[in-house]
Amino acid sequence: MKSFRHTFEQYQWEQVEESIYAKTAVDVERALAKDHVDLEDFKALISPAAVPYLEQMARKSHELTAQRFGKTIQLYAPMYLSNECQNICTYCGFSFNNKVRRRTLTDAEIIREAEAVKALGYDHILLVTGEANHTVGVPYFQKALKLIRPYFSHISLEVQPLDQADYEALTPYGLNTVLVYQETYHQENYKDYHPKGKKSNFHYRLDTPDRLGKAGIHKMGLGVLIGLEDWRTDSFFNALHLEYLERNYWQTKYSISFPRLRPFLGGHEPKVNMTDRELVQLICAYRLLNQEVELSLSTRESEKFRDNVLKLGITTMSAGSKTNPGGYAVEPQSLEQFEISDERSPEAIAGMIQRQGYEPVWKDWDTTYELQRKEVVV
Repeated sequence: MKSFRHTFEQYQWEQVEESIYAKTAVDVERALAKDHVDLEDFKALISPAAVPYLEQMARKSHELTAQRFGKTIQLYAPMYLSNECQNICTYCGFSFNNKVRRRTLTDAEIIREAEAVKALGYDHILLVTGEANHTVGVPYFQKALKLIRPYFSHISLEVQPLDQADYEALTPYGLNTVLVYQETYHQENYKDYHPKGKKSNFHYRLDTPDRLGKAGIHKMGLGVLIGLEDWRTDSFFNALHLEYLERNYWQTKYSISFPRLRPFLGGHEPKVNMTDRELVQLICAYRLLNQEVELSLSTRESEKFRDNVLKLGITTMSAGSKTNPGGYAVEPQSLEQFEISDERSPEAIAGMIQRQGYEPVWKDWDTTYELQRKEVVV
Protein backbone atom coordinates (compact mmCIF):
# COMPACT_ATOMS: atom_id res chain seq x y z
CA MET A 1 0.00 0.00 0.00
CA LYS A 2 1.27 3.47 -0.84
CA SER A 3 1.71 5.92 2.03
CA PHE A 4 0.51 9.49 2.31
CA ARG A 5 3.95 10.55 1.13
CA HIS A 6 2.95 9.54 -2.41
CA THR A 7 -0.09 11.85 -2.25
CA PHE A 8 1.85 14.64 -0.52
CA GLU A 9 4.52 14.72 -3.19
CA GLN A 10 1.94 15.47 -5.87
CA TYR A 11 1.47 18.96 -4.37
CA GLN A 12 3.77 21.97 -4.19
CA TRP A 13 3.51 24.31 -1.19
CA GLU A 14 3.77 27.50 -3.25
CA GLN A 15 1.12 26.39 -5.74
CA VAL A 16 -1.32 25.42 -2.98
CA GLU A 17 -0.74 28.73 -1.19
CA GLU A 18 -1.32 30.68 -4.40
CA SER A 19 -4.50 28.71 -5.11
CA ILE A 20 -5.93 29.46 -1.66
CA TYR A 21 -5.29 33.18 -1.87
CA ALA A 22 -6.77 33.30 -5.38
CA LYS A 23 -10.20 32.11 -4.21
CA THR A 24 -13.05 34.57 -4.62
CA ALA A 25 -16.44 35.29 -3.08
CA VAL A 26 -18.01 33.20 -5.84
CA ASP A 27 -15.93 30.20 -4.75
CA VAL A 28 -16.98 30.71 -1.13
CA GLU A 29 -20.67 31.00 -2.00
CA ARG A 30 -20.45 27.87 -4.13
CA ALA A 31 -18.91 25.97 -1.21
CA LEU A 32 -21.55 27.19 1.24
CA ALA A 33 -24.33 26.07 -1.09
CA LYS A 34 -23.06 22.49 -1.20
CA ASP A 35 -24.18 19.60 0.99
CA HIS A 36 -20.79 17.93 0.58
CA VAL A 37 -17.67 20.11 0.59
CA ASP A 38 -14.47 18.92 -1.12
CA LEU A 39 -10.87 20.03 -0.70
CA GLU A 40 -11.15 22.76 -3.32
CA ASP A 41 -14.13 24.14 -1.42
CA PHE A 42 -12.09 23.89 1.78
CA LYS A 43 -9.48 26.14 0.18
CA ALA A 44 -12.19 28.73 -0.43
CA LEU A 45 -13.55 28.45 3.12
CA ILE A 46 -10.13 29.09 4.69
CA SER A 47 -9.21 31.84 2.22
CA PRO A 48 -9.35 35.59 2.93
CA ALA A 49 -12.35 35.72 0.59
CA ALA A 50 -14.41 33.79 3.18
CA VAL A 51 -13.99 36.36 5.97
CA PRO A 52 -17.23 38.25 5.14
CA TYR A 53 -19.11 34.93 5.30
CA LEU A 54 -17.96 33.96 8.78
CA GLU A 55 -21.40 34.28 10.39
CA GLN A 56 -22.95 32.03 7.75
CA MET A 57 -20.12 29.51 8.15
CA ALA A 58 -20.51 29.52 11.94
CA ARG A 59 -24.26 28.96 11.74
CA LYS A 60 -23.89 26.03 9.37
CA SER A 61 -21.01 24.57 11.41
CA HIS A 62 -23.13 24.73 14.57
CA GLU A 63 -26.02 22.94 12.87
CA LEU A 64 -23.85 20.17 11.43
CA THR A 65 -22.08 19.59 14.75
CA ALA A 66 -25.34 19.40 16.67
CA GLN A 67 -26.73 16.89 14.16
CA ARG A 68 -23.75 14.57 14.51
CA PHE A 69 -22.57 15.04 18.13
CA GLY A 70 -25.59 16.52 19.90
CA LYS A 71 -25.10 19.07 22.66
CA THR A 72 -22.13 17.38 24.28
CA ILE A 73 -18.51 18.32 24.96
CA GLN A 74 -16.00 15.56 25.77
CA LEU A 75 -13.58 16.55 28.56
CA TYR A 76 -10.02 15.24 28.98
CA ALA A 77 -6.85 16.11 30.88
CA PRO A 78 -3.22 15.90 29.74
CA MET A 79 -0.81 14.20 32.15
CA TYR A 80 2.89 14.81 31.52
CA LEU A 81 5.13 11.87 32.39
CA SER A 82 8.51 13.34 31.42
CA ASN A 83 10.17 16.51 30.14
CA GLU A 84 13.30 14.70 28.92
CA CYS A 85 13.88 15.21 25.20
CA GLN A 86 16.61 14.44 22.68
CA ASN A 87 15.31 16.85 20.03
CA ILE A 88 16.09 20.49 19.45
CA CYS A 89 12.82 22.18 18.53
CA THR A 90 12.95 25.96 18.33
CA TYR A 91 9.42 26.44 19.69
CA CYS A 92 9.34 24.05 22.68
CA GLY A 93 10.24 24.48 26.34
CA PHE A 94 11.41 20.84 26.51
CA SER A 95 13.96 21.35 23.70
CA PHE A 96 17.27 19.57 24.34
CA ASN A 97 19.26 22.81 24.25
CA ASN A 98 17.23 24.43 27.05
CA LYS A 99 19.28 24.09 30.24
CA VAL A 100 16.54 23.02 32.63
CA ARG A 101 16.16 20.30 35.24
CA ARG A 102 14.78 17.15 33.64
CA ARG A 103 12.61 14.59 35.34
CA THR A 104 10.64 11.46 34.49
CA LEU A 105 7.94 10.18 36.81
CA THR A 106 8.55 6.97 38.74
CA ASP A 107 5.92 4.25 39.13
CA ALA A 108 4.76 5.66 42.45
CA GLU A 109 4.62 9.19 41.04
CA ILE A 110 2.60 8.03 38.02
CA ILE A 111 0.02 6.53 40.35
CA ARG A 112 -0.11 9.72 42.47
CA GLU A 113 -0.68 11.84 39.36
CA ALA A 114 -3.31 9.42 38.01
CA GLU A 115 -5.19 9.51 41.31
CA ALA A 116 -5.07 13.33 41.34
CA VAL A 117 -6.45 13.56 37.79
CA LYS A 118 -9.12 10.96 38.54
CA ALA A 119 -10.19 12.95 41.61
CA LEU A 120 -10.93 15.89 39.30
CA GLY A 121 -13.62 13.76 37.64
CA TYR A 122 -11.82 12.64 34.51
CA ASP A 123 -12.17 9.29 32.80
CA HIS A 124 -10.24 10.32 29.65
CA ILE A 125 -6.51 11.06 30.01
CA LEU A 126 -3.81 12.10 27.54
CA LEU A 127 -0.27 10.95 28.44
CA VAL A 128 2.48 13.26 27.20
CA THR A 129 6.29 13.08 27.22
CA GLY A 130 9.23 14.68 25.51
CA GLU A 131 10.90 12.60 22.81
CA ALA A 132 13.64 10.60 24.54
CA ASN A 133 13.69 7.03 23.25
CA HIS A 134 16.25 5.68 25.72
CA THR A 135 14.48 7.06 28.80
CA VAL A 136 10.82 7.10 27.81
CA GLY A 137 10.57 4.41 25.18
CA VAL A 138 8.15 1.55 24.60
CA PRO A 139 8.94 -0.34 27.84
CA TYR A 140 8.28 2.82 29.86
CA PHE A 141 5.01 3.43 28.00
CA GLN A 142 3.88 -0.17 28.61
CA LYS A 143 4.59 0.21 32.30
CA ALA A 144 2.79 3.58 32.48
CA LEU A 145 -0.25 2.27 30.62
CA LYS A 146 -0.46 -0.75 32.90
CA LEU A 147 -0.36 1.50 35.98
CA ILE A 148 -2.90 3.98 34.65
CA ARG A 149 -5.40 1.67 32.97
CA PRO A 150 -7.34 0.84 36.18
CA TYR A 151 -8.20 4.54 36.60
CA PHE A 152 -9.40 5.55 33.10
CA SER A 153 -11.59 4.10 30.37
CA HIS A 154 -9.86 6.07 27.58
CA ILE A 155 -6.08 6.57 27.39
CA SER A 156 -4.44 8.70 24.70
CA LEU A 157 -0.74 9.08 24.00
CA GLU A 158 1.22 12.05 22.64
CA VAL A 159 4.88 11.01 22.45
CA GLN A 160 7.57 10.48 19.80
CA PRO A 161 6.53 8.69 16.59
CA LEU A 162 7.01 4.94 16.87
CA ASP A 163 7.24 1.97 14.52
CA GLN A 164 4.11 0.01 13.63
CA ALA A 165 5.22 -2.94 15.77
CA ASP A 166 5.61 -0.61 18.76
CA TYR A 167 2.03 0.64 18.46
CA GLU A 168 0.84 -2.95 18.16
CA ALA A 169 2.76 -3.76 21.34
CA LEU A 170 1.07 -0.92 23.25
CA THR A 171 -2.59 -1.52 22.36
CA PRO A 172 -2.97 -4.60 24.64
CA TYR A 173 -2.02 -2.33 27.56
CA GLY A 174 -5.06 -0.11 27.00
CA LEU A 175 -3.88 2.44 24.43
CA ASN A 176 -6.89 3.87 22.59
CA THR A 177 -5.69 7.01 20.82
CA VAL A 178 -2.44 8.48 19.52
CA LEU A 179 -1.91 12.17 18.76
CA VAL A 180 0.86 13.06 16.33
CA TYR A 181 1.13 16.54 14.85
CA GLN A 182 3.21 17.17 11.77
CA GLU A 183 3.88 20.67 13.20
CA THR A 184 4.24 22.01 9.64
CA TYR A 185 3.92 20.44 6.20
CA HIS A 186 6.41 22.95 4.77
CA GLN A 187 9.13 20.39 4.12
CA GLU A 188 11.96 22.82 3.45
CA ASN A 189 11.33 25.03 6.49
CA TYR A 190 10.57 22.04 8.73
CA LYS A 191 14.34 21.58 9.08
CA ASP A 192 14.73 25.09 10.50
CA TYR A 193 12.37 24.29 13.38
CA HIS A 194 13.83 20.82 14.05
CA PRO A 195 17.60 21.07 13.49
CA LYS A 196 18.63 18.10 15.67
CA GLY A 197 17.19 14.81 16.86
CA LYS A 198 14.98 12.11 15.40
CA LYS A 199 12.18 14.63 14.95
CA SER A 200 14.25 16.31 12.24
CA ASN A 201 13.31 13.39 9.96
CA PHE A 202 10.35 14.96 8.12
CA HIS A 203 9.30 11.82 6.26
CA TYR A 204 9.39 9.50 9.27
CA ARG A 205 7.01 11.85 11.05
CA LEU A 206 4.84 12.24 7.94
CA ASP A 207 4.46 8.45 7.68
CA THR A 208 3.45 8.01 11.34
CA PRO A 209 -0.34 8.09 10.77
CA ASP A 210 0.08 5.36 8.14
CA ARG A 211 1.86 3.21 10.71
CA LEU A 212 -0.92 3.94 13.20
CA GLY A 213 -3.58 2.96 10.68
CA LYS A 214 -1.82 -0.30 9.84
CA ALA A 215 -1.49 -1.02 13.58
CA GLY A 216 -5.27 -0.71 13.93
CA ILE A 217 -5.25 2.15 16.44
CA HIS A 218 -8.75 3.08 17.63
CA LYS A 219 -8.37 6.85 17.05
CA MET A 220 -5.65 9.22 15.93
CA GLY A 221 -5.31 12.97 16.31
CA LEU A 222 -3.84 15.29 13.69
CA GLY A 223 -2.87 18.95 13.64
CA VAL A 224 -0.31 21.60 12.80
CA LEU A 225 1.38 24.06 15.13
CA ILE A 226 -0.25 27.33 14.16
CA GLY A 227 2.32 30.10 13.93
CA LEU A 228 5.20 28.31 12.24
CA GLU A 229 4.09 28.81 8.62
CA ASP A 230 1.10 30.13 6.70
CA TRP A 231 -1.80 28.57 8.61
CA ARG A 232 -4.07 28.35 5.58
CA THR A 233 -1.59 26.32 3.52
CA ASP A 234 -0.62 24.11 6.45
CA SER A 235 -4.30 23.46 7.19
CA PHE A 236 -4.98 22.43 3.60
CA PHE A 237 -2.24 19.80 3.80
CA ASN A 238 -3.59 18.63 7.15
CA ALA A 239 -7.06 18.29 5.59
CA LEU A 240 -5.53 16.45 2.64
CA HIS A 241 -3.85 14.09 5.12
CA LEU A 242 -7.14 13.53 6.96
CA GLU A 243 -9.00 12.72 3.75
CA TYR A 244 -6.31 10.22 2.72
CA LEU A 245 -6.38 8.51 6.12
CA GLU A 246 -10.17 8.20 6.25
CA ARG A 247 -10.16 6.65 2.80
CA ASN A 248 -7.42 4.11 3.60
CA TYR A 249 -8.04 3.42 7.32
CA TRP A 250 -11.79 3.81 7.53
CA GLN A 251 -12.15 1.84 10.77
CA THR A 252 -10.11 4.43 12.68
CA LYS A 253 -11.67 7.56 14.21
CA TYR A 254 -10.02 10.96 13.81
CA SER A 255 -9.67 14.26 15.61
CA ILE A 256 -8.18 17.63 14.70
CA SER A 257 -6.53 20.01 17.19
CA PHE A 258 -5.70 23.70 16.77
CA PRO A 259 -2.59 24.47 18.85
CA ARG A 260 -1.47 28.09 18.52
CA LEU A 261 2.06 28.91 19.68
CA ARG A 262 2.13 29.91 23.34
CA PRO A 263 4.92 31.50 25.46
CA PHE A 264 7.58 29.09 26.79
CA LEU A 265 11.14 29.02 28.07
CA GLY A 266 13.23 29.84 25.00
CA GLY A 267 10.70 32.18 23.42
CA HIS A 268 10.24 31.41 19.69
CA GLU A 269 8.06 34.15 18.25
CA PRO A 270 5.31 33.06 15.83
CA LYS A 271 6.23 33.61 12.19
CA VAL A 272 2.55 34.05 11.40
CA ASN A 273 -0.07 35.36 13.82
CA MET A 274 -3.58 33.95 13.60
CA THR A 275 -6.41 36.12 14.92
CA ASP A 276 -9.32 34.72 16.93
CA ARG A 277 -11.66 35.31 13.99
CA GLU A 278 -9.33 33.35 11.72
CA LEU A 279 -9.28 30.44 14.16
CA VAL A 280 -13.09 30.45 14.20
CA GLN A 281 -12.98 30.44 10.41
CA LEU A 282 -10.67 27.42 10.38
CA ILE A 283 -12.77 25.48 12.90
CA CYS A 284 -15.93 26.07 10.89
CA ALA A 285 -14.21 25.20 7.60
CA TYR A 286 -13.14 21.82 9.01
CA ARG A 287 -16.67 21.10 10.19
CA LEU A 288 -18.14 21.96 6.78
CA LEU A 289 -15.56 19.70 5.16
CA ASN A 290 -16.05 16.77 7.54
CA GLN A 291 -19.06 16.19 9.79
CA GLU A 292 -17.53 13.11 11.46
CA VAL A 293 -14.17 14.39 12.67
CA GLU A 294 -13.80 15.45 16.30
CA LEU A 295 -12.51 19.00 16.81
CA SER A 296 -10.53 19.69 19.97
CA LEU A 297 -9.66 22.97 21.69
CA SER A 298 -7.11 23.05 24.51
CA THR A 299 -6.38 25.42 27.38
CA ARG A 300 -3.87 27.22 25.14
CA GLU A 301 -6.86 29.43 24.28
CA SER A 302 -8.36 32.12 26.51
CA GLU A 303 -11.47 31.77 28.67
CA LYS A 304 -13.44 34.22 26.53
CA PHE A 305 -12.53 32.55 23.27
CA ARG A 306 -13.30 29.04 24.48
CA ASP A 307 -16.65 30.15 25.90
CA ASN A 308 -17.66 31.83 22.65
CA VAL A 309 -16.51 29.12 20.24
CA LEU A 310 -17.96 26.15 22.13
CA LYS A 311 -21.13 25.97 20.02
CA LEU A 312 -19.45 26.50 16.65
CA GLY A 313 -18.02 23.05 15.97
CA ILE A 314 -15.86 22.01 18.91
CA THR A 315 -16.53 18.56 20.39
CA THR A 316 -13.63 18.10 22.84
CA MET A 317 -11.95 20.32 25.45
CA SER A 318 -9.24 20.01 28.06
CA ALA A 319 -9.65 21.71 31.43
CA GLY A 320 -7.43 22.37 34.45
CA SER A 321 -4.43 21.32 32.37
CA LYS A 322 -0.89 21.01 33.71
CA THR A 323 1.91 20.92 31.11
CA ASN A 324 4.70 19.81 33.45
CA PRO A 325 5.58 16.31 34.74
CA GLY A 326 4.08 15.89 38.17
CA GLY A 327 2.03 19.06 37.78
CA TYR A 328 -1.13 17.80 39.47
CA ALA A 329 0.33 16.36 42.70
CA VAL A 330 4.00 15.39 42.60
CA GLU A 331 5.83 18.60 41.67
CA PRO A 332 3.52 21.45 40.62
CA GLN A 333 6.41 23.88 40.03
CA SER A 334 8.45 21.81 37.54
CA LEU A 335 9.14 23.10 34.02
CA GLU A 336 6.05 23.67 31.86
CA GLN A 337 6.18 22.81 28.16
CA PHE A 338 4.20 26.01 27.49
CA GLU A 339 1.97 28.42 29.39
CA ILE A 340 -1.74 27.72 29.38
CA SER A 341 -4.26 30.55 29.00
CA ASP A 342 -7.54 29.18 30.38
CA GLU A 343 -6.66 28.32 33.99
CA ARG A 344 -10.19 27.52 35.21
CA SER A 345 -10.78 24.28 37.09
CA PRO A 346 -12.49 21.29 35.46
CA GLU A 347 -15.52 22.00 37.67
CA ALA A 348 -15.69 25.59 36.41
CA ILE A 349 -15.41 24.49 32.78
CA ALA A 350 -18.15 21.90 33.28
CA GLY A 351 -20.37 24.62 34.76
CA MET A 352 -19.70 26.89 31.78
CA ILE A 353 -20.63 24.10 29.38
CA GLN A 354 -23.88 23.43 31.24
CA ARG A 355 -24.84 27.11 31.31
CA GLN A 356 -24.66 27.09 27.52
CA GLY A 357 -27.14 24.23 27.38
CA TYR A 358 -24.55 21.55 26.67
CA GLU A 359 -23.57 18.42 28.60
CA PRO A 360 -19.97 17.86 29.76
CA VAL A 361 -19.04 14.23 29.05
CA TRP A 362 -16.34 12.77 31.29
CA LYS A 363 -16.51 9.18 30.05
CA ASP A 364 -15.87 7.84 26.56
CA TRP A 365 -18.71 5.33 26.24
CA ASP A 366 -17.67 4.20 22.79
CA THR A 367 -14.27 3.07 24.05
CA THR A 368 -15.75 1.48 27.15
CA TYR A 369 -18.14 -0.57 25.00
CA GLU A 370 -15.25 -1.71 22.80
CA LEU A 371 -13.22 -2.83 25.83
CA GLN A 372 -16.17 -4.73 27.25
CA ARG A 373 -16.82 -6.38 23.89
CA LYS A 374 -13.19 -7.52 23.62
CA GLU A 375 -13.27 -8.90 27.16
CA VAL A 376 -16.38 -10.92 26.28
CA VAL A 377 -14.70 -12.27 23.16
CA VAL A 378 -11.60 -13.27 25.12
